[in-house]
Amino acid sequence: AGPARTGPRRPPPSASRRPAMAVCARLCGVGPSRGCRRRGAQREQRREGPADSEPDTDAEEERIEGARLGQGQAPAPAARAPLSLLELPPELLVQIFGSLPGTDLPSLARVCSTFRRILRTDTIWRRRCREEYGVCENLRKLEITGVSCRDVYAKRINPRVKSGRFMKILPDYEHMEYRDVYTCLLHRYRHILGLWQPDIGPYGGLLNVVVDGLFIIGWMYLPPHDPHVDDPMRFKPLFRIHLMERKSATVECMYGHKGPHNGHIQIVKKDEFSTKCNQTDHHRMSGGRQEEFRTWLREEWGRTLEDIFHEHMQELILMKFIYTSQYDNCLTYRRIYLPPSSPDDLLKPGLFKGTYGSHGLEIVMLSFHGKKAKGTKITGDPNIPAGQQTVEIDLAHPIQLPDLENLRNFNELSRIVLEVQEQVRREQQQQEEEEEEEGQEEEEGHARQGDSQQGEQPVQRDDAGAEGTEAAGAATAQESAPTSQPFVLPVGVISRNEDYPRTCRMCFYGTGLIAGHGFTSPERTPGIFILFDDDRFGFIWLELKSFSLYSRIKVSFQNAEAPSREAFDEMLKNIQSMTT
Repeated sequence: AGPARTGPRRPPPSASRRPAMAVCARLCGVGPSRGCRRRGAQREQRREGPADSEPDTDAEEERIEGARLGQGQAPAPAARAPLSLLELPPELLVQIFGSLPGTDLPSLARVCSTFRRILRTDTIWRRRCREEYGVCENLRKLEITGVSCRDVYAKRINPRVKSGRFMKILPDYEHMEYRDVYTCLLHRYRHILGLWQPDIGPYGGLLNVVVDGLFIIGWMYLPPHDPHVDDPMRFKPLFRIHLMERKSATVECMYGHKGPHNGHIQIVKKDEFSTKCNQTDHHRMSGGRQEEFRTWLREEWGRTLEDIFHEHMQELILMKFIYTSQYDNCLTYRRIYLPPSSPDDLLKPGLFKGTYGSHGLEIVMLSFHGKKAKGTKITGDPNIPAGQQTVEIDLAHPIQLPDLENLRNFNELSRIVLEVQEQVRREQQQQEEEEEEEGQEEEEGHARQGDSQQGEQPVQRDDAGAEGTEAAGAATAQESAPTSQPFVLPVGVISRNEDYPRTCRMCFYGTGLIAGHGFTSPERTPGIFILFDDDRFGFIWLELKSFSLYSRIKVSFQNAEAPSREAFDEMLKNIQSMTT
């Protein structure tokens, strides 16, 4: 039986307290109810962040909680606001870090071990790949589709495979992470994205380096076959960069017809890089140089040599093949920018395809510089190489075309243009005399007063006034000109494309650059600029009795905007000095 207990004996629970004890047991997890667990989960949610659903409590819990507070017991302490980033939930930190630029994340990883651990989350780097470089592919569910992956499989000689000479190798996407894609591919080669001009002597070219899927691909853009200037641009891959393994980017040359092979890229400086092929045997064909020439001719001109009856044109084509084939193993590229635009421009500046007689179609960049518009060659020929200003338009001197009957007469059109040329010559001569007089007055002012600023101020006012007057005159001419007027080429003017527009908006005086073979004896000759519509214009070369038709290149190029007007002007000077 044991010794008797000392002290007051606890009475058995009354009937009124039994339900409360039962509820208490359930709240503590002893009974079948889940109320205590739910309330605990809600408290945890209040500490970590807002809940997605409505609070889940029952009436009995609320009655007991109210009774507890009514008896004077202190309420549960409210969750305090976090005092540092370390107290935030990890999923919230993932969202915050994912919104930061990828270039800032390495510095963030050096703050503490917690940040470094969270930055290993691949969703952060996937977001940076998508927002900064447009990568939308899913590494875990990669589907090989589209232009990005038509050459994903690389043929490699594998003597162990008995069934065939080649095996197909796919990059190891299964064990790859977006952090590897960002750091080892996209960020490492970010400086080569954009538009570039290859250094291929007088011929130049247009290279567009883009992020295409999980690749960086260099596409060479080629004009359509002569003389179809309105056809879309053609393009072919020159090189590609991708990750075959984690943290290891592979550069492959795409030149030739034997598939991708080993290549190398060297970034010389920010606005210049070079490519090199390490397996030039992939560029050769079994039929020798004759087969290579026939294949190149079909790709470049869309015809055979027998279809070209013009002997001079055959010589130019053969010369281009011999010259450009010397650059199939190593090339240097220099960055080019798209021209900046202004609401006052005659039409939107950009890249155009133009006809150039026996030289075929070439790429020209149209840009506006105050009262002047300039057409700079991106691709060129032995006479006028790439980088030179092929045409220059004087927007301050519009030309009113005669009626159709007189327009067919070349002599009448030539007379009108030459009269404007003489007017421009007199204005330039007068401006030079005024500048000379102002210079003399400035020197006298220096001698008398020793203050150079007093002599410079009138010059600046006169130049601004003259420029404003000419710009106002050009604007008035544009406003007064009819919306469209009939147009036809004069008899005797040669055109590679007879399918030119038969109406135009307005015309301006301009000059075109002509030269002998090898860019010898270059000179600017008078001509007339014809604006047809927003995407087409033409130029009549009076001395050559030739007509060039230009059509806009309708391609959206990324990473090609000039950081400033000064940077664009400097770029034009650089590409022109390369071929001068």
